[in-house]
Amino acid sequence: MARVALWLLTAAYPLLVYFGLAHVQPRDLALLLAALAALRALARRGHAEARLWWWSAAGAALLAGAAALFNQSLPLKLYPVLVNAGLLALFGISLWQGPPVVERLARLTEPELDVRGQRYTRRVTEIWCVFFVINGGIALFTACWADDRIWALYNGLVSYVLIGLLMGGEFLVRQWVRRRDAARATPAA
Repeated sequence: MARVALWLLTAAYPLLVYFGLAHVQPRDLALLLAALAALRALARRGHAEARLWWWSAAGAALLAGAAALFNQSLPLKLYPVLVNAGLLALFGISLWQGPPVVERLARLTEPELDVRGQRYTRRVTEIWCVFFVINGGIALFTACWADDRIWALYNGLVSYVLIGLLMGGEFLVRQWVRRRDAARATPAA
């Protein structure tokens, strides 16, 4: 239950900042950012990527400190950029220090993943890396140059829709690849 609440709080962060800035100073919202990052890192304790989440928490603490010190909203709005950078690091590092993240997830349901499946999951991990670069770039643009409403809309809704579309698209492609491979493996009658 706590993990779901943390996920919902993380997903709602841009909207909380947007609506919060209408009522309180950025320095007051800095505590939300620091607490959220610390809770995310604590929730990942004991996982292989825990160190990455602690680095992310440290980055968030720096952003929160800057927001509190200068009473500016920009550091608060940079948190989605930091999250994308952290996910890019997680997925990217897994390509070199394997297995790739998507392969690890696939092995939860298919422990005996064949070589073709390993290549496929590697490619999907690479696609996610590209997504995090683009999504993080748009998050940076909206934080620095867009209206607060545009920032909240993109980072609090559009980016999640894009994640869902990428996940759904990958699922459809995976089903198509499996049918194609099954048809190739079946000898013609």
